[in-house]
Amino acid sequence: MELSDHTRNILGLHLPTDPRWVNLAGISLEAILTDHAYCEQKAALTCISLIQRYSQKAELVKQLAPIVTEEWGHFRLVLNELHKRGLSLGTQRKDIYVNKLLEFQQKGGDEEGRFLDQLLTMALIEARSCERFKRLSEGLNDEYMRNFYRRFMESEAGHYTLFIELSEFYIDKEKVRKRWQQWLEYEASIMQEIEVRGDRIH
Repeated sequence: MELSDHTRNILGLHLPTDPRWVNLAGISLEAILTDHAYCEQKAALTCISLIQRYSQKAELVKQLAPIVTEEWGHFRLVLNELHKRGLSLGTQRKDIYVNKLLEFQQKGGDEEGRFLDQLLTMALIEARSCERFKRLSEGLNDEYMRNFYRRFMESEAGHYTLFIELSEFYIDKEKVRKRWQQWLEYEASIMQEIEVRGDRIH
């Protein structure tokens, strides 16, 4: 699939992460790595779930199958980084950010709308992860960890555009654009609430 011109133009988070977040992230690298590990694990499982639910959509299956492998590989990389540092994976925390996104998904109505929201939720999670990894790749004091997160940033950038591409492949592009803008506005309000409360997100 080829990324359309308007897709390139509409991808853009409305509220950037507070630069001070990197300082907080550096203080608790174990917590950041643990959150990251579970994030990669959930991404792989969500892609598997989408493949199972929409197995009749050949292009979706084709595009997401390698993402499952890649995300699980990322999980193993982060897990290895924890072990190298003598740290444990720890317990999965309640993910306020993702839970808030799920609240915005269309629950009833037409199947197409529900399908679109599932794809756009994943696009948004990947976009925010990409942005956070960029912050870490530029702001951490540890050069090794800066490079570590730069690799993840580059990978996530490709993932979030893929979910938009899939949306456009199956659904009218204007409908995708309109709904994506609604998601961006909603996500900005979540970020504002989380940062005011001081909650951590991956």
